[in-house]
Amino acid sequence: MSDKKINYAADRKYSESHEWVKMEGDLAVIGISDYAQDQLGDVVFVELPEVGTTLEAGKAFGVVESVKAASDVFAPLSGKVEAVNEELKNVPETVNKDPLGSGWFIKIRPSNPADLNKLLDAATYQKKIEAGEIK
Repeated sequence: MSDKKINYAADRKYSESHEWVKMEGDLAVIGISDYAQDQLGDVVFVELPEVGTTLEAGKAFGVVESVKAASDVFAPLSGKVEAVNEELKNVPETVNKDPLGSGWFIKIRPSNPADLNKLLDAATYQKKIEAGEIK
């Protein structure tokens, strides 16, 4: 793990598989956490679903490849993909540079927005990582 300070942004919810969700109107923006990109190392490839794909919470929707490993990315919420960050195809390292901003992956229309309440707030997510409860 690097010495850099991990950003646990309080304006979003987190899954135990290290995805974040931030609501923008009725769309959920989804990406991977700063902690996850830090653990992965230099991201070299991102595979994302097509617009219109229906996602199921807890199921893989994409892949992030780094110089160290390839990891599945899981849907923190069920819903329909409304937008995909096409920029990541050409500039996957954006995930490392700005994981909580321009490094977002997809935007979905949640089929059950109340599922957001099942996710972790930033403080709980950070505590679980620091306690070694989630890796």
